[in-house]
Amino acid sequence: MSDIKKVADFLKEAGVYYLATVEGDQPRVRPFGTAHIFEDRLYIQTGKVKPVSKQLHTNPKAELCAFKDGVWIRVTGELVEDDRREARASMLDAYPDLRGMYSEDDGNTEVFFLKDATATFSSFTAAPEVVKF
Repeated sequence: MSDIKKVADFLKEAGVYYLATVEGDQPRVRPFGTAHIFEDRLYIQTGKVKPVSKQLHTNPKAELCAFKDGVWIRVTGELVEDDRREARASMLDAYPDLRGMYSEDDGNTEVFFLKDATATFSSFTAAPEVVKF
C-alpha cells in the first residue's frame, strides 16, 4: 500500500479528522470529513465563503489530526488550492452527499491538496511511524 493511500484510508476510516490553520497568531481547528486521492495527491474540500478558505490562502501551512482504534495520525504540510474543474468534480464524485451543498461550477467549491506532507502515526504501544508524500 502506498504511503498516501495509507494516510487517506486512515482519515476516511476515522470518519472525522480535525484541520488546524492559523489566523494571525490564533490557531483555528475544525472537524472535516473529506479525504480523497486525485492524481496521486491527497485532497480536502471546503467552500470559498468559509473562514478556513481565507486562512489557507493567507497561510497555507496546516495540520490534520485523527484518532481511531488507539492510533492517531498527525499530518503536516501545505494545502495548495487546485482550481481545476476536474479536481472539484473528482472530490464531489467521491463524496456525492456534498452535492446537496456544492457543485463543481458554483464558484464556491474549493479543493486543496497536501504538498510536502509528513504523516506520523502514533500510539501508546508502538513506536511512531513517519511517512512523507
